[in-house]
Amino acid sequence: RRGDGGEGGDAGDSDTGGDGKAGAGVESFAELVSQSKHLFAGGFALVFALVMFSGLYYRGVTTFLPDLLGSVIGIEPIPVSALLPAGLVSGSAGRAPTLDVELFVYAGLLTVGVFGQYVGGKLTDRIRTERGIVAGFGALAVIAIAFLPVASLGVGPLLAICALLGFFLFMVQPFYQATVAEYTPAGLRGLSYGFTYLGVFGVGALGGAIAGYILTVADSTALFAVLAGFAAAATLLGVTLLRRRPTPA
Repeated sequence: RRGDGGEGGDAGDSDTGGDGKAGAGVESFAELVSQSKHLFAGGFALVFALVMFSGLYYRGVTTFLPDLLGSVIGIEPIPVSALLPAGLVSGSAGRAPTLDVELFVYAGLLTVGVFGQYVGGKLTDRIRTERGIVAGFGALAVIAIAFLPVASLGVGPLLAICALLGFFLFMVQPFYQATVAEYTPAGLRGLSYGFTYLGVFGVGALGGAIAGYILTVADSTALFAVLAGFAAAATLLGVTLLRRRPTPA
């Protein structure tokens, strides 16, 4: 891993004496406030904002996506009887069980995310994490804008855009986690990840509420436009980090 150059390397070098304190943990509220101020004084403030937008996008898109696939895009449930031999089908057709296809599509999206995380993890050792963030969130912004138009073209395009969404949705996670470490003083590493998960799962949880509100007062097109805005904001933060951090010699 690279530790030279920019704010990430400087912070780690300048805080060598803080490792002992980190081992003892935060012993008082005043110490927590002091260490938090030290943490947010550098580039971590931008990283924290970035992970908040990541959490908002993730929760915003995953909370209602199965319902959107079924109602807005129009994936109809498949009767189980259509998949069975005629001799095994009995009872009223109105009471026949059905398979919710949108749930299988959603499960496939999450499965593709496994490969996204793997690729993202590999790339963190090959390229600067800021570049991965810019590429990943830039792709998520484009996917949010294109999702409904592409999905309406048919089953094939729907599966393709869902696969891309799942891939990039999880690919960005190794990048922002590595970025947290690079922009954090060594003695404050544990505190930084505490704030990171506060941003992703705490503030990010509002993404579901925001998505629900938008679907109540507007429509799915407005929802995906807002999601694109979240991803675009994260992309701009990544560009800012990339410009602020000198290229290693």
